[in-house]
Amino acid sequence: QVQLAESGGGSVQAGKSLRLACVASESTWSSMCLGWFRQVPGKERERLSAYDTAGGGKYYDDSVRGRFIISYDRVKKMVYLQMNDLKPEDTAVYYCAAHRRTGYCWNDDYTDWGQGTQVTVSS
Repeated sequence: QVQLAESGGGSVQAGKSLRLACVASESTWSSMCLGWFRQVPGKERERLSAYDTAGGGKYYDDSVRGRFIISYDRVKKMVYLQMNDLKPEDTAVYYCAAHRRTGYCWNDDYTDWGQGTQVTVSS
């Protein structure tokens, strides 16, 4: 298991950037997958990006590829999502998630979740 806590959400205008951060503490796993998801009320949760702490692999959904960048600070055990050129359709609650790495990280096998942070993009 791992404890997750996001920060960095807020309200910005379209075209601006935000960086989300998530601390992964008290992990009992030797390696894990860390992912970023978002959800709009009434819609399905969207998987945006993932990071493999074992090999450093990074994965992106096509909707954010080229605009969002995932990174991981191994010492601080923090995963970041740099979000550039934000659009109104990026407005959502963003969640950090994790699961013990048993293979592939680009999946929906995430078991541990943060509380979420709101991102609002105005036009």
